[in-house]
Amino acid sequence: MTRLPDFRLETYFSRWEFTARHHLTASDVQTMTLAELLGLADDEDRDSFENLSLGYTETFGDRALREVIAQTYERADADDVICFAGAEEALYLAMNVLLGAGDHAVVVTPNYQAAETVPLALCEVSGVALDPDRDWALDLDEVAAAIRPNTRLVSVNFPNNPTGKVIGAGDFTELARMCDERGIHLFSDEVYRGLEHDPARVLPQATDLSERALSLNVTSKSLGLPGLRIGWIACRDRELRSRLERAKHYTTICNSAPSEVLARIALKARETILVRNRARIAANLPFFEAFFAEFADDFAWQAPDGGCVAYPRYLGADGVEEFCTRLVEEAGVLLLPASIYRSELTATPADRFRIGIGRRDPEEGLAAFAAWMRTGR
Repeated sequence: MTRLPDFRLETYFSRWEFTARHHLTASDVQTMTLAELLGLADDEDRDSFENLSLGYTETFGDRALREVIAQTYERADADDVICFAGAEEALYLAMNVLLGAGDHAVVVTPNYQAAETVPLALCEVSGVALDPDRDWALDLDEVAAAIRPNTRLVSVNFPNNPTGKVIGAGDFTELARMCDERGIHLFSDEVYRGLEHDPARVLPQATDLSERALSLNVTSKSLGLPGLRIGWIACRDRELRSRLERAKHYTTICNSAPSEVLARIALKARETILVRNRARIAANLPFFEAFFAEFADDFAWQAPDGGCVAYPRYLGADGVEEFCTRLVEEAGVLLLPASIYRSELTATPADRFRIGIGRRDPEEGLAAFAAWMRTGR
């Protein structure tokens, strides 16, 4: 197994996620119960779930599930999809299949840690940072300058975790063209797609733009169903998809059969779920806006373009690391400090924290946060 550093986010969560009273940094939208999800099923899928044989499933993923996934793309079909146990397995195996000694990758920062630590364990990696002083803009000239003759992959994530940034569709299309022109795989983490606050900001999916590109998605984030542990990669390069399947033989081999049926139900009801989840975020945002307006001397707040996380600045002299530690220890309010998103590749802001805006009834957590702020700490 590739030697990797500790996963900072998961290590932090293992200490606080289920002990803090107010989880205000969740990266997913409010989930639903099994009964609620089954309530969205048609008779055929409900019967499939209730009478399911609990044997092994196809390594590629249940055929009916892959057909439903393929319908979310313009140019992919079921044979262009392979399912995994969540997005993390998909990312890990894709990097191991695509990269090796002597190769080079370009990774946009800040990001989900595995997006850079897995490539760094395999080959040389260059980073290109989103610019916090220009609304987290991505400079395509910097991406082009980072590319080398041995670059095999460019990795991006929009809507971005943790910033919530969505770049322009023209820039994203140009990025895909740039990669294609150079024979590079564009690896596009699209797990927050569908939660854009302005429908006009929804990006095309990478696999629809290029046969070489890989689109990563999962039931965990936009659909709010992390307990299903179903992720997937869509890629129209069939030879690459076969290599991904062979790599999966060494990890999970196949997915959970009940989860595949439940994921199929969720994806068939995708628009219903996404409308509900966007409405929840829209209803939550005023509470966050009011909180940060009250404490404008302490924070610089900007609502995200998409997704359900934001990345405000903390302006206090004590620094964001001490601030977040004291907040969770004294008030039971969990945030993720900037150190969780530090990069080995580029400079990253040290005064930010991630806050989640997609869970039900954030008022109680924000009230505890505000009460602690008013004490003068």
